[in-house]
Amino acid sequence: MPEIWFYHLQHQPLEKALPSLLEKALERGWRVVVQAAADERLDALDDLLWTYAEASFLAHGRARDGDAEMQPVYLTTGPENPNGARLRLFIDGADVEALVASAPCESYERLILVFDGGDDDQLASARAQWKALKDQGHTLAYWQQGERGWEKRA
Repeated sequence: MPEIWFYHLQHQPLEKALPSLLEKALERGWRVVVQAAADERLDALDDLLWTYAEASFLAHGRARDGDAEMQPVYLTTGPENPNGARLRLFIDGADVEALVASAPCESYERLILVFDGGDDDQLASARAQWKALKDQGHTLAYWQQGERGWEKRA
């Protein structure tokens, strides 16, 4: 079973934090799946990952782009893992609990739910998922975004 981590955004929006998280995963040699709750969010992420820095971009794709198995970062709203990702990030209320309950997760090293502490809906969803996963016996870690980066709190 993969490690399940919760990342609590407080000092940066997802648009600033996500590229850094993806870069670190790719540096480790991991492929990544980013799961959002809605296709509209994927459209925004698609643009972001090409333009987040003047001198850099993150190669990525979606099902509509083809060659999903070749993508270092794959964007989706579904449970698939066509690129053999080792890391799966859940954003904007995507449900890590549902994936763990319904799909084999052995291919992943880590599942990370990234949530915005300033968004009451995301905060409530993260708390509910933490409780449900903890009650199911999963080992969880909670990381909070501090002034100097991520700090492990639980």
